[in-house]
Amino acid sequence: VTPTFRRPQEVAGLFENLSAQRLLPVELVLVDGSPAGEDETEEVVKALAGSLPFPVRYIRHGGGTAIQRNVGIDQARGTFVALVDDDIRLEPDFLSNIVEWFDSDAEGRVGGILGYRTNQRVDPNVQTRWLWYRRLRFFDTYEPGRYNFTSGYPININLQEPFSGVREVDFITSGCAVWRREAFDEGLRFDLFFSDYGMLEDAHMALRAGRRWKLWQCGDARCVHLHSPRGRQPRRRIGFKSVVNYYYVFNDMVSPLTWRHKLRFWRFQAFEIFRVLSSAVRRRRMSDLDEVIGRIEGALAIARGGAFTKT
Repeated sequence: VTPTFRRPQEVAGLFENLSAQRLLPVELVLVDGSPAGEDETEEVVKALAGSLPFPVRYIRHGGGTAIQRNVGIDQARGTFVALVDDDIRLEPDFLSNIVEWFDSDAEGRVGGILGYRTNQRVDPNVQTRWLWYRRLRFFDTYEPGRYNFTSGYPININLQEPFSGVREVDFITSGCAVWRREAFDEGLRFDLFFSDYGMLEDAHMALRAGRRWKLWQCGDARCVHLHSPRGRQPRRRIGFKSVVNYYYVFNDMVSPLTWRHKLRFWRFQAFEIFRVLSSAVRRRRMSDLDEVIGRIEGALAIARGGAFTKT
């Protein structure tokens, strides 16, 4: 299942990439959020789908990646459902590696397995923000893929060093993950709150799944994230979502939030505003200032109680 938006070139590359898998997919469900009249992606599908070693089911549906993935999940017919973004490129043994690990789970307790992005490694000993996070003791855990239930922050899974085998995590992202069909048959879906630009929707769904299923990351199922610049959101919108969406997930996972929870959450958010504002002054980048404005708007929206009216 792949959501896409104004990325015909990336879709063509995805076709080629999936065709090279040692274990071919049963089908590709491509959910195109491009508005009416923009048919470039559909034209790519018509031109290339007939030559692929698997069928492509093309669906036009907007609403953001969370909604598009839900539409694709509803239509998917495989024993496993891979959520693969259009700008992800899987190594040839990606799907076969993950299915082998599912097969090793004799009790059927693992609901989802995430791959490993080889080009997005973040070194916490080098990146300044993570050095400060530790110095200021923002989190109780710094293990990649764990969720900090006291401050409402998911520890970046890209902090994980290269490894072999699998390891258990609290959440998995959706760009290169494979889920057991039974998890979706039980009603698991992306929350409709995350319509439009759905930052953190994948971690939220995974955290909910974690109440019932084990979640793994597989270090041998490798891929590359091209991080396409097309279809991206403005920094002000990202800043807003970086506050509102994180608070929404925190409240859902830990509710009711105590004053200590809220204090730790807002202490961290205040630091993030200071950090990005410092970057805006130092680098003289208007995009950083836009993010600061968005973060402040998100905090005000939560304070006014109007941030979570969308259902």
